[in-house]
Amino acid sequence: MQCVHTWLHTPSGGRVESFGQTLRRHRTAAGLSLRDLAALVNFQYSHISQVERGGRRPTRTMAEACERALHSGGALTEAFLREQAGDRDMRRRTVLQAMGALAATSTADGLVGLEAIRHGLGAAVDVDHDEWDSIVAAYGRCYYQQSHDQIMSQLGRDMMVLQHQVAADRGDRRPVLLQAAGRLSVMIALGLVSSGQGLAARRWWQTARRVADESADSDTKVLVRAWDVVNGCYDGRPADEVVTLSDEVLPLVEGKATAATCGLLAGRAQALSLTGRHREAISTVEQLARLAEQLPDEVANNVESLWGWPEHRLRHTESWVYTHAGKYRRAAQAQDRALTLYPLSQKRLRTQVQLHRAAALIRDGHVPEGLRLAADLLDGLPVDQHNELVRSVTKQVALSVPEGEKSRSAYGDLVDRLRS
Repeated sequence: MQCVHTWLHTPSGGRVESFGQTLRRHRTAAGLSLRDLAALVNFQYSHISQVERGGRRPTRTMAEACERALHSGGALTEAFLREQAGDRDMRRRTVLQAMGALAATSTADGLVGLEAIRHGLGAAVDVDHDEWDSIVAAYGRCYYQQSHDQIMSQLGRDMMVLQHQVAADRGDRRPVLLQAAGRLSVMIALGLVSSGQGLAARRWWQTARRVADESADSDTKVLVRAWDVVNGCYDGRPADEVVTLSDEVLPLVEGKATAATCGLLAGRAQALSLTGRHREAISTVEQLARLAEQLPDEVANNVESLWGWPEHRLRHTESWVYTHAGKYRRAAQAQDRALTLYPLSQKRLRTQVQLHRAAALIRDGHVPEGLRLAADLLDGLPVDQHNELVRSVTKQVALSVPEGEKSRSAYGDLVDRLRS
């Protein structure tokens, strides 16, 4: 793609050269051909030619190398910095135009227009400042605190603004915007899964993967796929398909201790359990436990955020895996530990762990006790937290009931709850 030369006007009205023209002038003054300069600065002569013609932007490394080779007295460094400033100004104007257009057309939702104006003001003040990291972090903290409808409504507004910024900014800031878009796309997909909209969720998982890949950030790539794997255990997808997805992501992990890699192993262990591959599931959860010990404190202690990976997530995964594998004593130990660690605010996740316990009781022959515990747990969970994830775990409780025990009225009641 051809780039347009950046011209600036001097106080006397004359034009200032672009970096490419300054480079050509000093190269020819030194009596050097393109190939001669290429040998001195360790860049391809065709690369230098493109920069001189304005078809390619110079890098700081190239500008410094040319300055040393041509002894321009700082002229090349000055031209490079001037052109960089012009690029930033251009990106600022582009973002401002996009946010202004969005604010002007967002008549259906005034809050979208206000948010567009706010982002536009931020771009006007400092184009290098990026608050999307803090916005994503704030969503992670709010995920377990606010209602599903409230989160999804806010996400829709912010994603509309972010979409326009991604489209407008083709500079150095674009990867940061794409990383934010990938993580917020994960939250939208999670919301759709929890509300039972599996088809729409799968479309968002696909979009999240594409955005993460374009960001070229390895942790974002793993994180997006890790959450996809975890939720594949709840959204009705075949378990073998979810395991295959985890197989595809494993080469990206490389033994790194991050929230994303721990999430991937947790989802893989759960999916392996659903396929009946219990030995592999247990091996994976043991690998997960070793990796979780290496997590940085800021990740392991980030208890209230979706983006952290505290110990209770490990124990939740162990509860699932050992329950399915018939290791009921180890499952009970994991459940006790998880319930000790889970914040009281995360009542739905606490309920899911206790539903594992109900399934373990039934599988271990204590059918009436397990059914009674499941009913009590569902009755005690606020109605607004009865989502598809709870329904999926409750279904596993029902599937644990032996055929000869399905005549019990408590089983019929549980099935009726699932149908409703």
